[in-house]
Amino acid sequence: MPTHYSTVSRPFIADWLDALRPLCTEAEYQSLLERSNLIVNQNPSQGRVTLDQIVGLYQRAAVETGDEMMGLWSRPIRPRALQHLLTSVREATSLSSALYRFSTFWNLLLDDYQFTLTQIDAEWVLSLRPMGQRPVQRFGHMLILKLAHGLLSWLARREVPVRRVGFAFESPSFAQDYAVIFPATVAFDTPQTFIAFDLQGLGSVQMRSTAELDLFLENAPRDWIFTRSSEHTQALRVRSYLSTAGWDKTTLNDAARYMHTTPRTLMRKLQTDGVSFQSIKDDLRRDIAIRHLLVGEKSVEAIAHEVGFSSAANFHRAFHRWTGNTPRAYRRQTKDIVTFGQ
Repeated sequence: MPTHYSTVSRPFIADWLDALRPLCTEAEYQSLLERSNLIVNQNPSQGRVTLDQIVGLYQRAAVETGDEMMGLWSRPIRPRALQHLLTSVREATSLSSALYRFSTFWNLLLDDYQFTLTQIDAEWVLSLRPMGQRPVQRFGHMLILKLAHGLLSWLARREVPVRRVGFAFESPSFAQDYAVIFPATVAFDTPQTFIAFDLQGLGSVQMRSTAELDLFLENAPRDWIFTRSSEHTQALRVRSYLSTAGWDKTTLNDAARYMHTTPRTLMRKLQTDGVSFQSIKDDLRRDIAIRHLLVGEKSVEAIAHEVGFSSAANFHRAFHRWTGNTPRAYRRQTKDIVTFGQ
């Protein structure tokens, strides 16, 4: 799917910001957010966060805090750890072997959790076993599972299918954001955090050069945090189709025909994902509007028209509901942030 249109809710990164803040002075913290084009004083229950903003904050914070996991674990993950991890897994002869190397590497670095890798029926299951009573860091658990999936996909030169994902915390208000990250159904309140892969889907490793390793590191986490899987939930498959087929004119019948199913069956599958065809359209046009405001090449009126609002006033009301800001205030704040960071 076109990841440049993907966003998650601001609460999705709230745990990350809470972990990051103690590692900096207040001025350094605000500077990190501003240079990453994130509004510092935004209501934490409102707003959307783009892939570019997540990548920008990760790349700056990992360097400037000296912790490649930015306070998400009890022990700092020192610089070049990710490079050593890639060097280790690159030498594996199979994806299951790479997964084992991944687990043993992190078990040398983490104090509060240890990874276990077990074969259960037709699955390889990578689980995080708590070593104490430290509260669950939701963003940290998401990030390290997604890193495992991203590394396997990089080694396979394809996105490796995920069977199941589970998190050892209650379903949050932003639960639907996990569908943007993982190409599988996500469960919550499980005994341990885990990610499960099909045993038959973990084949051989495709050789990666040193130059490719360096590029993966340079782009981190862009190449692995947002999924591009075509084998995904029906909701994201529909969204991907709408992104390329013209969301404003495409009907449920068009989407069903593209997916070789009936409209009734597609509606039922979308209900299983907790969405409707119209809500997918609404979410997509919200993210397109946010993207245009960040790029800054179109007027608010032109954006309102492009994303299907009959008037700028209706667009203003909808955008305030999405982000807690009017379109012009959002653009002004992000423009000020970009200017500050230049």
